[in-house]
Amino acid sequence: MAARHLRSGVPLLQARLAATESAAVAQASRGLATQTDKPKENKIKVPKALYGGTGNYASALFLAAANANSLEKVESEILDVVGASKKSPMFSQFMKDTSVPKETRVKAITEIFSEAGFTDITKKFLSALASNGRLKYVERIAERFVDLTMAHRGEVKVVVRTVVPLPEKEEKELKETLRDILGKDKTILVEQKIDQGIMGGLVIEFGQKVFDMSIRTRAKQMEAFLRQPFDI
Repeated sequence: MAARHLRSGVPLLQARLAATESAAVAQASRGLATQTDKPKENKIKVPKALYGGTGNYASALFLAAANANSLEKVESEILDVVGASKKSPMFSQFMKDTSVPKETRVKAITEIFSEAGFTDITKKFLSALASNGRLKYVERIAERFVDLTMAHRGEVKVVVRTVVPLPEKEEKELKETLRDILGKDKTILVEQKIDQGIMGGLVIEFGQKVFDMSIRTRAKQMEAFLRQPFDI
């Protein structure tokens, strides 16, 4: 049973989860940090630290949307932008083409998303990306923004790779086991993927963590052990 396999490796999984995030997120851009008309007394913080340029942009957008109580709306809009880029080669090319003059990029983005009825927060954020020549990173920024909104809601996305689909009962047991490990307040969102290459067992991935209990990995470990010289 998948859940039984997982429970047998709980101590190892808990050890891998021991690392904590302590670094602060880089300062949010001034334009996004002042989106709300009146600043709130209670300062909203990002639920997890993100690093790099895309992480900083995602964090700035999260803070602006959270302070305006518009997280759900902004999340929907930024994902719509990614979807439109995937569906339209012309729009995708425009997003990636840094040779387009800055003024042209900003004007086009403002007009397109004003007509689409986007919130001021999303429009100004996309205009900032256009002005800074960072529109080509919008998909990665959106992914990291969703990481923040999920963390804010207490959701954890777990990818489970198996040879055959998990029965409903085993998936439920798996969620319960993961909730025991990650916290009772967490909502576990399981995405199942079929992977014949693991030969059996299961591989669980969440965040940057991978818990490999596949037969393929165990076979490789056994092979390595058997290849070691031993005294007779």
